[in-house]
Amino acid sequence: MIFLGIAGGSGSGKTTLAHRILDHFGNEHCQIISQDNFYKDQSHKFDHDGGAVNFDHPASIDFDLLTKHMQKLCEKKSINCPIYDFATHKRLPETIEVIPKKINILDGILIFTHNDLIDLFDYKIFTECPEQTRFERRLKRDIEERGRTEQGVRVQFQEQVKPMHDQYVEPSKSCADDIITCENFDLKTDYWINKLSTFL
Repeated sequence: MIFLGIAGGSGSGKTTLAHRILDHFGNEHCQIISQDNFYKDQSHKFDHDGGAVNFDHPASIDFDLLTKHMQKLCEKKSINCPIYDFATHKRLPETIEVIPKKINILDGILIFTHNDLIDLFDYKIFTECPEQTRFERRLKRDIEERGRTEQGVRVQFQEQVKPMHDQYVEPSKSCADDIITCENFDLKTDYWINKLSTFL
């Protein structure tokens, strides 16, 4: 069983890479767990779109629960993964049962900032691309998928996303086993698919 971490800035291609790996191996052998489902409930502090709540700071993630769940998966035990609702900024009452598979991928911007979690990964990949590209991808995603406003996304990016990326996300790539850029994305994706194939 392989535990793969994919980190990088918001809009850098983490989820695209994770889904390419999943599409190749299929749901029978592979699964993706999202860091985003482990956000703490901050609905009581949420003021407005792009407001005061900083979702890009490590303190916004329930790392205790996330690490505990990932440890259980490494022990080949199933977990009941929370579901975070970005519309209400709350965890939903229902959970998703996650059963360990051959390839388990954890995807998230901050997963390489927590040492206890880092120790669980067999491989760590960091995706990076230019800031403007990351912003444009995030703007499109948040408006289309999360019901955000363009102004709210812009304010949040400048006041929270960029500063947190520079302070926490970018430095965390120092622990990565591989760094994937926009230029080598397809080539590196094929490399990792071939490497992971050896474990099946």
